[in-house]
Amino acid sequence: MDGKDRKILVANLGSTSFKYRLFDMADEQQMARGGVDRIGSATSHCKVEIGNYRHECEVEAPDHGAAVQRCFSQLTDPEHGCLENASQISAIGFKAVHGGRACGVRPIDDEVLAAMEEVCEVAPAHNPPYVAAMRTIGEKLPRIPMVAAFETDFHRTIPPRIHTYAIPKMWSEELHIRRWGFHGASHRFIAWRSAELLGRDDLRVISCHLGGSSSLCAIRAGESVATTMGMSPQSGLPQNNRVGDFDPFALPWLIAQTGLSLGELLDQLANHGGLLGLSGTSGDIRDLEESAAAGSSDCQLALDHYVTEIRRHLGGMLVEMAGADAIVFTGGVGENGHQIRADVCRNLETFGVVLDSQLNAETRDEGAIHASESCTQVWVIPTNEELVVARQVDALLGGKVA
Repeated sequence: MDGKDRKILVANLGSTSFKYRLFDMADEQQMARGGVDRIGSATSHCKVEIGNYRHECEVEAPDHGAAVQRCFSQLTDPEHGCLENASQISAIGFKAVHGGRACGVRPIDDEVLAAMEEVCEVAPAHNPPYVAAMRTIGEKLPRIPMVAAFETDFHRTIPPRIHTYAIPKMWSEELHIRRWGFHGASHRFIAWRSAELLGRDDLRVISCHLGGSSSLCAIRAGESVATTMGMSPQSGLPQNNRVGDFDPFALPWLIAQTGLSLGELLDQLANHGGLLGLSGTSGDIRDLEESAAAGSSDCQLALDHYVTEIRRHLGGMLVEMAGADAIVFTGGVGENGHQIRADVCRNLETFGVVLDSQLNAETRDEGAIHASESCTQVWVIPTNEELVVARQVDALLGGKVA
């Protein structure tokens, strides 16, 4: 492809939202960003940023296809747009979460959609809205290729001794039950960027993606070797409102004690668990810190549990890789939560991790926050998942991905 037809629109979907970034892959520059919220409501909210131009308005968007078309009309606006017409977009790339047997970077077709539907119960907050939106967009915009870049792909290099559960062999081989891992785009970006910053391609990096949804990933020489999430995005660290790791043998006992069905209990664990469940008030770290400072013991417990689980997995990854060259914090909490970073790294001097308290308190953008005597570097690196997806889609269209 030549430069003029390497424009990739990267979509981030929610059940009632469509957000995007448009990249010109000739120089990897972001041309525009925007989206539509409250899709399906009587009135939807649309916004766009193109260069210095900013605009917000109320629109009608009954479905995701209509929302995408509305965004296209802004991108091709004669006065403020950055495209002559929608045909200049080479493809729409989706940061797809779980494809089950469909992995890697794949053109979206009936087989890919069917594979995603097979694991909807494993990723109930992600797959159903993505599948529905992909079908709608494909029907309304059939001439623009759609590509799914699955988050599980980055973790395909995790060895069997780590990704395998201790379950009947048939479950693993025929039903694909394993630790798939997620947040692949974010962890892949951290692998790329940390190698650039430190000038090495053999690094041992522990990527801490902390936010409303959190996971850690051990990266050796740019490849994932361990991660905290397992078969589903509900597992691993406690999330904003998702339980994290939980003993499945507690479920029949809970059914007997509460009278709730399995589906109702899973809904509680997926939507009312995690930090929200522990605190009883909020799953947002900012709210928890404010309430804990005001004396809430439940909010303090939620924060302490969150940090404890991060440290537990961090320790395991340090053992797995015999140390780390760098620990990287990313995601909304990782990039902005200086107190969480301090708590995670507290008393780790024995492992060669020493924070510079002033750098940690002041850093909000990309930067090192370790002390000069620290054997392990500690960084804050804002992630760029959309750029990762754009690169993957561009490589697929260019024939560089099998």
